[in-house]
Amino acid sequence: MTFSETGIKPELIRAISEMGFEVPTPIQEKTIPYLLNSKNDFIGLAQTGTGKTAAFGLPILHNTDMSDRNVQTLILCPTRELCLQITRDLENFSKYMPAFKTIAVYGGADISKQINQLRSGGQIVVGTPGRVNDLLRRNILKVGNIKWLVLDEADEMLTMGFKEEMDAILANTPKEKQTLLFSATMPTEIADLTDKYLNNPEKITVGKKNAGAENVEHHYYVVHAKDKYATLKRIADNYPDCYAIVFCRTRMETKEVAENLLTDGYNADALHGDLSQAQRDLVMSKFRNKNLQMLVATDVAARGLDVSDLSHAINYSLPDDPEIYIHRSGRTGRAGKSGISVSILNMKETGKIRQIERLANKTFERRVVPGGDEICENQLFYLIDKIVNVETNESQIEKYLPQINEKLGHLSKEELMKKFVSAEFNRFLAYYKNAPDLNLHFEEKKRKEKDGRRPSKMTNMFINAGKKHYLSATGLIGMINDYTKRKDIEIGRIDIQRKLSFFEVDASYVSLIIEKLNDTMVEGMQIRVGKATENTPGTERQDSYRSNDRRGAARYSDSRKRKPQNSRSQSRY
Repeated sequence: MTFSETGIKPELIRAISEMGFEVPTPIQEKTIPYLLNSKNDFIGLAQTGTGKTAAFGLPILHNTDMSDRNVQTLILCPTRELCLQITRDLENFSKYMPAFKTIAVYGGADISKQINQLRSGGQIVVGTPGRVNDLLRRNILKVGNIKWLVLDEADEMLTMGFKEEMDAILANTPKEKQTLLFSATMPTEIADLTDKYLNNPEKITVGKKNAGAENVEHHYYVVHAKDKYATLKRIADNYPDCYAIVFCRTRMETKEVAENLLTDGYNADALHGDLSQAQRDLVMSKFRNKNLQMLVATDVAARGLDVSDLSHAINYSLPDDPEIYIHRSGRTGRAGKSGISVSILNMKETGKIRQIERLANKTFERRVVPGGDEICENQLFYLIDKIVNVETNESQIEKYLPQINEKLGHLSKEELMKKFVSAEFNRFLAYYKNAPDLNLHFEEKKRKEKDGRRPSKMTNMFINAGKKHYLSATGLIGMINDYTKRKDIEIGRIDIQRKLSFFEVDASYVSLIIEKLNDTMVEGMQIRVGKATENTPGTERQDSYRSNDRRGAARYSDSRKRKPQNSRSQSRY
């Protein structure tokens, strides 16, 4: 099937043809004909990068009344980057529809300008839930008569904590509209959302559910937590032509890794929530144009970044949700190209890989962290290939050949090659001389047990913070280390939930952790910790904690009340 066979208007066909699109992607081929001819609600399950914007955008543009300047379609998406990308795509699709206007509304930008645009009229509004809800409360945005509501990347909007805003927005829309929901995954929260707001929807799934791309290899390295950054550098050095996104769990980790890479001379930058819109646009533009080799980002910040030829997706930290790993790995291996998804793990994270393998139905290969000899060899032959393939400007070089010959003519071919290699690789050779083995060998645990060190008795504890508060496993370990002033406390399984988290700890340190952490102030939030009991919310199903009362965790603390301390904010939290 071609786009011309789907039945969309000639103006749209002309615009997308000029963009180079002739054959629909699988999600477009299934979705466009259905939406052109049906007013029923719709669910489309497909990974990022499969062409969802055209799948819903083209039929909506086809059916939009261009003579009516009132809002006919509202499109909700999780980030301002994706909001702007959808807006650009719709403007490109409607190039030959002069009466059409789309308006983007999102946080981090001047709201007065967006208000003026809304007052001047436009058929489609694309927005993030927070800003859309704000404009609804101000009675500026009118959605009472919309015909279409699109929830794009609905799973991510819920993950980012936009459920209340989405409920408020949907309550202002008419029952007669057609609701189109697109998502990469189908967690319980999405199922609840569809049951509440969609009426007998048609469901289309493209690709295997929860499956990664077929042409993506999955590698992982197991190292000590302190060696993660050194391992990242070795991976970057071992693949000189890598073009990668490095995924971190928190903004602070993102900043730290990117700053270290820049300091160490790597062509990298960070994408996180603390950047202004202008800064974010600049970083994304540099990365799209390949002026950056590595982009360090959180999952949220990377949303809306559409890059089709990544060679690597690098998990500096594994996500809590295995489905997010599938989403990350899908960033590479697009458009028929091969890609590599790399994970840098510590010993405690190896169990997560098994979960992800089962979910993705893939076998992950444990790799040995490359050593100095291997890296130097790869760098050398990469440079040689680059030199062999470089185009020479003979007219400019010719005039310098006599002087070059005078300086180098006395050297033999072998001597010239040795000097050339030394000039380029003395730094690499010196850096990786006697480079240590970073691999964490599983035999170490058995050896410690043989030496008489028996495993500690572990106690399960809770803390009243989770994903909503940007807490990560690394951040939690850092808090425990910093406040107890110890780095030898054995910490076992960590379960980061939305508003509450659980962690196992050496039983002999429970009282110390409660004493040092309980009632401290971190990032303006009063911390509660305690032993987890069978009555603690989330203990019976730690993957589905739903409590809206953050203070509720305090009821289960076995520590005595103390006056809050003025503790410093933790960089990891």
